[in-house]
Amino acid sequence: MTNVPLPPAPGTAGHLSLALANSVVTLPGGLRVDELDSPENATAWLIAQDLAPEGTGLLSYCQLQLEGLRGDLRQVLGAHAGGTAPAPAALEGLNRALTAVPSAAPLHYSPEAGLVRGHTHPLSQIVAHAMAQIAEDAAELLTGPDAGRLASCAAAPCDRFLIRTHARRQWCSERCGARQRANRSYARKLEKARMD
Repeated sequence: MTNVPLPPAPGTAGHLSLALANSVVTLPGGLRVDELDSPENATAWLIAQDLAPEGTGLLSYCQLQLEGLRGDLRQVLGAHAGGTAPAPAALEGLNRALTAVPSAAPLHYSPEAGLVRGHTHPLSQIVAHAMAQIAEDAAELLTGPDAGRLASCAAAPCDRFLIRTHARRQWCSERCGARQRANRSYARKLEKARMD
């Protein structure tokens, strides 16, 4: 992962699905920042999102599952933001994650604590539960009150998603907005110079 500080896009803090979708971004110059580019980084991402307990250590297989969900999610979010139908395979991948595990935490008994609810699963099931929570958030986002405000960042080459906080907002960050305004200003100057 390249260490480039990126401010969170609007809506990311409230939606795990946006956080996952935006865990990879293309920056100017073609630089690609990927927060899931290794099992260690994918583990750190899950822990930071409170989707896995401290001390978890993902294997490559689990990292690839999370990356696969991210790819499906980015395709479905992109289609929604663009007003087109999502690819059936991407929608199927999202639904597979959504329905792969029971949504309720099972009941357990321990002599020390008595009856408690919680997930005590092997690593692969921790990832499956995390993916189910992300897919559930995506379903809520895509069908809930924020669905009409979901957008792709308009600043090329940025490919992050955001929840528009204002009807005119088109960018995921001030940096992207400033870059687009500078590009438009430069294009106007070139056009004016050409006409003179």
